[in-house]
Amino acid sequence: MRKIALFAAASAAALTLAACSEATEDAADATVENAAADTEANMEAAGDAVTDAADTTAEAADDAAAAVEADVQDETTAEAKAD
Repeated sequence: MRKIALFAAASAAALTLAACSEATEDAADATVENAAADTEANMEAAGDAVTDAADTTAEAADDAAAAVEADVQDETTAEAKAD
């Protein structure tokens, strides 16, 4: 009789652990999916920031080149930009 009760208790414990493991696995899957979504959003934001920085840098380089051209050719910066 004790063996049957012990077996029943062990079986119940095993089922409880199996259910807990499945719930833990589901939670881990959800965590991975959320992390992937966050990573994608962060990479998109980083890409946008790099693009904006490149545009700003290109604009500053164009302005600097126009200023140098204007100084060398003795004209205004607006005239140098128009060239």
